[in-house]
Amino acid sequence: MESGNKIGSTAHPSSLHPPVRGDASSGTLGRHLARRLVEIGVTDVFSVPGDFNLTLLDHLIAEPELNLVGCCNELNAGYAADGYARATGVGACVVTFTVGGLSVINAIAGAYSENLPVICIVGGPNTNDYGTNRILHHTIGLPDFTQELRCFQAVTCAQAVVNNLDDAHELLDTAISTALKESKPVYISISCNLPGIPHPTFAREPVPFFLAPVVSNQLGLEAAVEATANFLNKAVKPVIVGGPKLRVAKAQAAFVELADTSGYPIAVMPSGKGLVPEHHPHFIGTYWGAVSTSFCGEIVESADAYVFVGPIFNDYSSVGYSLLIKKEKAIIVQPNRVTIGNGPSFGWVFMADFLSALAKKLRRNTTAVENYRRIFVPPGMPLKHGNDEPLRVNVLFKHIQEMLSGDSAVIAETGDSWFNCQKLHLPENCGYEFQMQYGSIGWSVGATLGYAQAAKQKRVIACIGDGSFQVTAQDISTMIRWGQRSIIFLINNGGYTIEVEIHDGPYNVIKNWNYTALVDAIHNGEGKCWTAKVRTEDELKEAIATATGEKKDSLCFIEVFAHKDDTSKELLEWGSRVSSANSRPPNPQ
Repeated sequence: MESGNKIGSTAHPSSLHPPVRGDASSGTLGRHLARRLVEIGVTDVFSVPGDFNLTLLDHLIAEPELNLVGCCNELNAGYAADGYARATGVGACVVTFTVGGLSVINAIAGAYSENLPVICIVGGPNTNDYGTNRILHHTIGLPDFTQELRCFQAVTCAQAVVNNLDDAHELLDTAISTALKESKPVYISISCNLPGIPHPTFAREPVPFFLAPVVSNQLGLEAAVEATANFLNKAVKPVIVGGPKLRVAKAQAAFVELADTSGYPIAVMPSGKGLVPEHHPHFIGTYWGAVSTSFCGEIVESADAYVFVGPIFNDYSSVGYSLLIKKEKAIIVQPNRVTIGNGPSFGWVFMADFLSALAKKLRRNTTAVENYRRIFVPPGMPLKHGNDEPLRVNVLFKHIQEMLSGDSAVIAETGDSWFNCQKLHLPENCGYEFQMQYGSIGWSVGATLGYAQAAKQKRVIACIGDGSFQVTAQDISTMIRWGQRSIIFLINNGGYTIEVEIHDGPYNVIKNWNYTALVDAIHNGEGKCWTAKVRTEDELKEAIATATGEKKDSLCFIEVFAHKDDTSKELLEWGSRVSSANSRPPNPQ
């Protein structure tokens, strides 16, 4: 087949142009996509094979700088791409048409909600089937192939259906660059008979595309800085609170610059934990309304001016809409907009530019920091335990705190781990991830896989509840297969504890598993994996010593038994407030 031919031949392209690992001469769609992924920083692609994507997978494997990480199911592949994107800035997964696409879509929706650029690639139908009245397998039995595309349109920022080689290059590059610019997932469908066909538009080495830097409107920036500086320089005890959109705005360095020069105390919203340096001398803790860390909420809510940088205010982060924050005192800095009190609002002003410029205009004011230090009392230590007393959760997290360093990263599953991990004090360079906006139970298993695959220099410490683990347990297999050395604390308290505290019922009780035996069965003597059951503090200390010593190069799975009612006080408060918000009666018509 000539390289310039139109597609539509019945010949099988992969047999005509088989991929060769490391071959730079084949200007094919499959090679172009593989090189483009490497170019943007993806070296691991999480995949589940299916007949529509097999030829494409051959070409991804042929790329020497790309690893194909096979996952146990599509949902976990998507969660892994999410975790990978958190560690490196972009992730990718490959699944098959519809039956795989609709399985991965929940993870892609989560990545959308958390502003993560994930390239979701689907192997699509043969080009000859488009526009016909044929019914294909893996579909819902209609000749319309757009169902999957229509579903993805709601949870991705761009979509590309590649079923013609003439515009394939443009479609791929536009989708990938849009994901990077918008920091959101994109959907790419590639017909199963195209990856191996050469075409003139695919150069032997893809020419790097240039993403123009976003630059603030200079007049708007100056006006926003002047108005904000006037507002804050009149304040007596202003504070700064970092939010989750610091990541998408790539403004962490500018945030620290503002904190250093202003002298204001800095707090973090719960969903922004890990994006604000907790070793900073002005750090005062997590601001989460009624469940803030000790003395932090009082300082923030009593301030006469607060700068919220990249916040997301939802019913979870606002503890059932109960924050004692007044709009007229707040400056809201979003990735591309600044709003001061009830107005004015300045658009096309980018966060990093704004924070750096504002830092140069503020008078230093340490009043609120001094107030915090004046009232601060260190947190109490857990009560002494008796011999063989069942392990308490607060004792567990005391020991997890001692494990943390700049070479570790914490992944907190949806549930009580949100609240317990929130109280951990992160050393410099210690990673921290959880999925607060989407709150998908089971997210952490795949995310641990993806994060650990990307950040090999860090040892991931994952805190996962038994209910969550049951949703996505299988990909422990992939962690072992790839030689990962994460430490997973499986907190076995017999059910969906976070749901219990919002609204209890028999549906929150789950069947107990022998979790360590399950992981041992998955291990099956292949690879490095070590498991332990822990019921007392002494057993916990022994398990941690083994995991960080003799088994430091193994995946370590530690099942911790906890009483079903042993929850953080923050979950009790938060659960009752969220329950109250959920159960509000309809407004009168």
